[in-house]
Amino acid sequence: MLDLLGRNWWVIALRGVIAIAFGVLSFAQPQLTLRVLVTLVGVYLLADGLSLLASYVRGDADARRAGWSVALMGILGIVAGVAALVWPNITALTLLAVVAVWAFLTGAFQIVTAIRLRRELHGELLMAIGGLLSIAFGVYLLVYPSDGLVSLVWLVGFWAIVFGITQVLLAFRIRGRHQDAAEIHDTVAAH
Repeated sequence: MLDLLGRNWWVIALRGVIAIAFGVLSFAQPQLTLRVLVTLVGVYLLADGLSLLASYVRGDADARRAGWSVALMGILGIVAGVAALVWPNITALTLLAVVAVWAFLTGAFQIVTAIRLRRELHGELLMAIGGLLSIAFGVYLLVYPSDGLVSLVWLVGFWAIVFGITQVLLAFRIRGRHQDAAEIHDTVAAH
């Protein structure tokens, strides 16, 4: 495995560089990045729906065993994909609403858990504070959706930069290990 990765270390490095570039673009052009992300989601949903429907229509054994649910998932995927491509703003706001509701509910459950654990756990106040922050974040996203969308793009951008840096560092580490192993192999072969 190391030999394969070592010979192709540059692919890992390239992956990292692309992630870093995407992250920088997310900060420099958040609206453009959001449009690209929504378009990618739409294309993915459409392709996924088409492939499910095609496998059902072709009569693949697995698809036929699953019955009408495969066809229904395919149709829903196609409809969702087309909707995402035709109405990208609604798609972005829907994604934002899902994240906002998730943050709100997670925060509420975290506060309930902190209250239940107050006799058994020291530091439960930190859990409750985290829950309050999560609720505040969810409310903020719903009250200020355009700021919330930019914030989400920036979070994705930050993740992409960190991920990219780790991939580049990993690539050079693999390259070094591969070169060391090759030198040892050459030395052993020479004797």
